[in-house]
Amino acid sequence: MKDQKKIQISTFEELNKTQLYQILQLRAEVFVVEQNCPYQDVDDLDMGALHLFSITAGQLESYARIMPPNYEYKGYTAIGRVIVKKPFRGSGLGRVIMEKSMAFCREKYPEVPIKIMAQTYLLNFYESLGFKRLSDEFLEDGIPHWYMTAKPKKVV
Repeated sequence: MKDQKKIQISTFEELNKTQLYQILQLRAEVFVVEQNCPYQDVDDLDMGALHLFSITAGQLESYARIMPPNYEYKGYTAIGRVIVKKPFRGSGLGRVIMEKSMAFCREKYPEVPIKIMAQTYLLNFYESLGFKRLSDEFLEDGIPHWYMTAKPKKVV
């Protein structure tokens, strides 16, 4: 990725209507339609999460949802719903959004490990970021996944 992207982070309450709409639209576009996986994407977890995203010229390019410790997984903070809009894939933006998400978690929750639920086809990508496999492969909504973790900033 040649130019440095501006990444924003917001609580649910700080998102404006346009940002929230674009986020939910992109998540449905990829996770439900593109992956042919009907599931309930909009959940109660969004309201307590932090939303990390990049928007250029009014267009949402990438997104990740960060969960505070013990909110989704006991003993962990979590990163999920990581997504890059199709025209921006292959640009390195997925790595940028994950690195920024991990840096935020390690800064805000330095003693808490990070947990993700990774789609199998992305295992090498997440391992390149320092994540280790925590489980065997399992199906989530018909799609193969693995639980993975990354060490906290401070090893406890």
